[in-house]
Amino acid sequence: MTTGDVTVVPLASEHWPDVARIYAAGIATGHATFADAVPTWQEFDAGKLPQHRFVALDADGAVVGWVAVSPVSERCVYAGVVELSVYVDPAARGRGVGRLLVDALLASTDAGGVWTVQGGVFPENVASLGLHAAAGFRVVGTRERLGLMTHGPLAGRWRDVVLLERRAGDVGSGAARSSEL
Repeated sequence: MTTGDVTVVPLASEHWPDVARIYAAGIATGHATFADAVPTWQEFDAGKLPQHRFVALDADGAVVGWVAVSPVSERCVYAGVVELSVYVDPAARGRGVGRLLVDALLASTDAGGVWTVQGGVFPENVASLGLHAAAGFRVVGTRERLGLMTHGPLAGRWRDVVLLERRAGDVGSGAARSSEL
């Protein structure tokens, strides 16, 4: 998938140093994750589904963002439900990179038999909430005081998490049709 000067390709081990750098930048904001450290490549590789992970490359071939999904459960009844993570390099924000990544991911998950892609976003992360809404996710609720931040500028604060989901076939609809699935 290519738009303008950005190309989306499958995420491979050679992209890891840049993926880790972008992940670390997200951690540093205090608004992207409860994680306090970037995982190793081996941990990341084991936890993310290989057929549904992508990077965005700029015109020079530099990684400017990534997206991946993890299974939400090992139980067979949840085989079609995944949780996404999407991170954009601070220098590339506001250029549509996140949308390109999420669109590529949703095309992949739709083709791969995934029926629900879910995510959790801190309410203060307005850009991520807007990205998810534009990609057809709906808010299904908020987990209040889900976890205590242990790092970054918000260390010591409990955080709410907005729960989002997108059902297969709902891209652009703005609302999930869970009763049809």
